[in-house]
Amino acid sequence: MPHRDTILVVDDNPESLRFLVDTLDAEGMTVLIARSGEATLELLGEVQPDLVLMDAVMPGLSGIETTRAIKRSAKTAHIPVIFLTGLNDPEHVVAALGTGGVDYVRKPIVVEELLARIRVHLANARGAHRSRLALGLAGRSLAAVGEGGTLAWSTPQADSLFLAIDPAWTSESAQLPEPLRQSVAALVGSDQAHPAPSTRATVRGMEIEIVLLESDQPGEVLLKLTEVREDGKIAALQKQAGLTRREAEVLLWVSYGKTNKTISEILGISPRTVNKHLEQVFRKLGVETRAAATAIAVRLMSD
Repeated sequence: MPHRDTILVVDDNPESLRFLVDTLDAEGMTVLIARSGEATLELLGEVQPDLVLMDAVMPGLSGIETTRAIKRSAKTAHIPVIFLTGLNDPEHVVAALGTGGVDYVRKPIVVEELLARIRVHLANARGAHRSRLALGLAGRSLAAVGEGGTLAWSTPQADSLFLAIDPAWTSESAQLPEPLRQSVAALVGSDQAHPAPSTRATVRGMEIEIVLLESDQPGEVLLKLTEVREDGKIAALQKQAGLTRREAEVLLWVSYGKTNKTISEILGISPRTVNKHLEQVFRKLGVETRAAATAIAVRLMSD
């Protein structure tokens, strides 16, 4: 059975609703209706249409305010919104598109133009969905963050990592897990002279590498998140420097610039125990400073 695109039509005018429902139904589309912004958000909590036709001017929650709410939610942010407006003021159009809407159609509506725009944006949305699905199937842990740090979308691998970081996090959240927000905000706001700046965050005993990637979507930042697994590096330090596993773990984190207090939190041991292990590391490596130990560690792990 062929897929029927589902279109949500939001308009407070019964005549406009009837016209749009009849037009879209004749094109083989499934049509949902809402007569207010409030009803739209309630409906989107239950179903997800392929596209929304949004009347820009409505009493109560306007179309612009409703679209802002749609784009704030990770669950609905991907749904394309086309504004329907009878206003000719360019500032109004700019404000509407500034909420994240993909297009606008002026009233009175020309049916052929409306259908052409709907088809284009449905095709674009399907292409974006396929791309994100492909990224997810390829095992890449990616997340897109919009203005203000809102989570636009994330791959299944990123979702799994978010849950490991914060068990209370849900895929319907419009935000990154709390422990990651500060690190991401610092990265996004950093000097981006380097094409792919990155940072590391230590969260719940995990070392998370966050890399800033280029995005083709304006106002959207693409992040690659990776849990850094250190077993191979630890094994190399044990073998080549004659360290115990715990000593190798301490040296590894020292090489990352972590303080004894931070290392104690990561490894679940006391700072005093960290210091004792570090003394043994210095003795076995024949060094006296953290900088010298770090230089040796970096060389051994790269051999």
